[in-house]
Amino acid sequence: MRRKIVAGNWKMNTTPQEGVNLVKGIAELKKDICSCVELIVCPPFTHLSCVINAAKETGIAVGAQNCADHESGAYTGEVAAKMLKSIDTEYVILGHSERRQYYGETAETLNSKMALAFANGLKPIYCVGERLEQREAGQHFDVVKQQIEEVVFNLNEEQFSQLIIAYEPVWAIGTGKTATAEQAQEIHAHIRRVLANKFGVAAQDTPILYGGSCKPSNAAELFAKEDVDGGLIGGAALKAEDFIGIAKAF
Repeated sequence: MRRKIVAGNWKMNTTPQEGVNLVKGIAELKKDICSCVELIVCPPFTHLSCVINAAKETGIAVGAQNCADHESGAYTGEVAAKMLKSIDTEYVILGHSERRQYYGETAETLNSKMALAFANGLKPIYCVGERLEQREAGQHFDVVKQQIEEVVFNLNEEQFSQLIIAYEPVWAIGTGKTATAEQAQEIHAHIRRVLANKFGVAAQDTPILYGGSCKPSNAAELFAKEDVDGGLIGGAALKAEDFIGIAKAF
């Protein structure tokens, strides 16, 4: 049975103290969900240390939202994978559509980040997904296939075994629109087939999360699909009750 994962991407929200309060609130409500569900929270860089401390012994894992594509050096404003690992960060989100769209991240950039993440013991959550015009043009299968092939196909088998994929239809992020459960299943199954072309049966063990306006009201329908193994949650991850409400969908 594949891992069931609900990960919260807090994006550029909350202060450090609000982040600590949020993870404490999640920890208090965590008893209400199945022990089979893994919870991950990904706060801003400024919060990582205090959120990691607050999450200790709660069973909640902590990830960063990004890492630099260089090991060290004169890169003002960047945070290296080695720095993240030094404070016990466990996961890192790579390739989020907002990073691709607003900050021009390319396959070359993401290959460097992926290599550095693994070299420093971080587990990547790699995001793929199409824009609205690409879906309307029927290009969504090709888009996610390319995003996987140009980065994930460069991993070795051991690295691949630690990878989490997050499918995020860009047109459904922060818009209130959501892919139907059938649309989500269709493309998640496609992603798994693409992964199997390179990694064979190991692709059956790869968690693929849905990341587009997932809420307590629609999570159960999405998570019931065979190839939807959880969610990468945005806005609903900023309230402990909503985040746990999504996790209860399992």
